Amino acid sequence: MSTRFKPKFNIKKGDNVVVITGEDKDLKKPRKVLEVILEKSRVLVEGVNIVTKHTKPTSQNTKGGIVKVEAPINISNVMLWDAKAGAPTKIKRSRENGKLIRTSKKSGEAIK
Repeated sequence: MSTRFKPKFNIKKGDNVVVITGEDKDLKKPRKVLEVILEKSRVLVEGVNIVTKHTKPTSQNTKGGIVKVEAPINISNVMLWDAKAGAPTKIKRSRENGKLIRTSKKSGEAIK
């Protein structure tokens, strides 16, 4: 990605999203976004793309071993969940009183 302009995404930390492609595809189960990585256009979603990570023993973790952790997936593989419509939806962005408002295209309701 170009480093000249900061990319704008409609998905934020704490939003409910649905995975629309890939191994963890599930269009009916909304999941929570844990982190959005703007520079790489990736998002960390709860319970999606679980990888095994080998950790060495440290002073905090004296045992070490194998840990299962969520890995980021591309932001294009997720879609925002509309609770009112009960389905994934696209977003319309508009300004009201200088504030950016995200509105669902399916139900027309503002997303908090």
